[in-house]
Parts: sequence; structure tokens; C-alpha cells
Amino acid sequence: MWKSLLCSVMVAHASCGVWAASDRTDGYPTRPIRVLDGFAAGGGSDYVARVIGPKITESLGQAVIVDNRPGAGATLAAGITARATPDGYTLMLAGSTLATSPSIYPKLDYDLLKDFAYVSLVAAGAFVMVTHPSMRAKSLADLLSAARGKPGEIGYGSSGVAGGGHLAMELLQSRSGTRFHHVPYKGAAPAIVALAAGEVPVALGTTASAMAVIKSGRVHAIAVTSAKRIEVLPEVATIAESGFPGYAVTVDYGLIAPAGTPGAVIRALNTEIRKIAKMGDVKAKLAVQGFEPAWSTPEDFRAMTRANMELWARVIKDARITVK
Repeated sequence: MWKSLLCSVMVAHASCGVWAASDRTDGYPTRPIRVLDGFAAGGGSDYVARVIGPKITESLGQAVIVDNRPGAGATLAAGITARATPDGYTLMLAGSTLATSPSIYPKLDYDLLKDFAYVSLVAAGAFVMVTHPSMRAKSLADLLSAARGKPGEIGYGSSGVAGGGHLAMELLQSRSGTRFHHVPYKGAAPAIVALAAGEVPVALGTTASAMAVIKSGRVHAIAVTSAKRIEVLPEVATIAESGFPGYAVTVDYGLIAPAGTPGAVIRALNTEIRKIAKMGDVKAKLAVQGFEPAWSTPEDFRAMTRANMELWARVIKDARITVK
């Protein structure tokens, strides 16, 4: 109502024109939309992008092109996105671990909160803690008991230094008073392969990377990092259930855009994601990789990112994690 009143005042005509220009989509989109992915093709984020992308295409009538730009923990893709024209034609599928970048890379050429417009979460998953049969650990309590008896001696594999699995384990160690030996690999899949081969007795990986060997019985799943149990592993307890209330580390993916992207475009994309999150075939496809469809308001997505930045800044500082 106040907008109509304001626009009826002749002296404010110019200001109303500016409002209208920023509040309309002008038929958006009229050409293909590029979605940057900070990791190589074939990974979890790439899978999510290629499930969500075609649904946006079907609804909005323009192709969604996934552009994989791996490097420096997805900060390369984030930098490209931040510098792109803010017109809604360049987006990024950002993983929750991007919130660690300000603490790991002090010379970033972007500000994660100021240089992006947040659209919506699109998918959520969890890390799963798996053990080799030689550990004989049937639960998280068993594993932590063994670690207390051998401080710093039991190795665990992860996707790499400052990766999600590494940070999730550091958080658990700080809360449980235990100490493990970190063995970083070049990705979650290699870490799980190493676990199955007996190179390391424990690993923390995404459900996507670990599901096959869990189902084959070659490794044991003893805990998941999410706040609640996950659909693909309903029998596996959460870390929170296993004696650490409030512990929750998720693998989340969401769309971000350059700051200054018109609000109407952000709302249009957000509306589409909300519709997509309710589609049965999307849920089924994401479940194959251990994900669930998700949706959020832009404000909630930004707030979650801020909270993750603060959490991981403390963990990274306390654990003295650096990337060479």
C-alpha cells in the first residue's frame, strides 16, 4: 500500500522508477543460466546440480548449464560468481563447507556475506562415520573408548585437510576429549576405498561415497553427523544420540548469486526451488546419493551460512588447521 501511495506522488516519480526496475524480472530468464560448481564433475555437488538443473529448465524454459570450476576448496568458483554481472544468469551451487573458506584462506577476493545474494538451500545430507571390521567397533562409544586407550594412534581418513569430514571429526574430538590421527585423501571416495582396503581403520565420508561399501558389508556404519537419522541409513544412530546432544554437521547445498541480483529474480528462483523440493522424482534421485531435497528463505540461508562461519572459525582456530 505504501508503495502505491509513494508512486502517486509526482516528485517521487524517479525513485519509483528505480524501485520498479529492480523489482521486476523483465521476462527472466531469456537465455541460458550458468550454475558454477566448485568441484569436479561426478562429485556430490555435481550430482545435485544435475538433478535440480533440468527441473529449473522445465519450469522456466531456459537451459541450466553446469560449469565445473574446481580449485581451492570451491573458492575459485565463488570468486567467479562474486565478480559476475548480477543479472540472474550466473549462479553457484555452494556447499556448506564454503563457510570454512574465510578461516582457511585469509586472502580471499570476496566476502561470503557481502558479495552474494542468497537464493535457497536445495539439498541436504550428512557425513557417515565408518569403520573397518578389524576395529571391532559396533558403536561410536566403542570407537571413542578405543581412542582414549590409544590417544593419537588411531587413524581416520577424510576427503582432505579442512574438508567436511576433517572438520566434523575435529568437532567430535573437541567435544569428546579424544584424539585421532588424521589421514587426508584427495576426496571422500578415495578415503572410503582406503578404509575398505584396510589402509585406515576409520573414515568420515559422505553417504554418497560410502553407501556401496556399507551395503556390501565391507565396512560398518556406526554414526551419522546430522541432527536426525537419515532415510537411507535409518538404523544408524546420530552422533547427537550417541552421547553428544546438539552435535550436528550436515552436507548442505544451496544456490547463491552475485550481490545486487534483482530481488524479483531471487524470489522467482526461490519459488522454483520450493516447488522442486516437493517433487517425488527429485526426492527419489537425490536419495540415491543420500541427499534429501531442501528449501529455505534467502534470509535463513544467509543466517545459516553466518552461523557455520562462526562455528568452523572456532574449530579451525582451536585445531590449528592450515592449508599449504
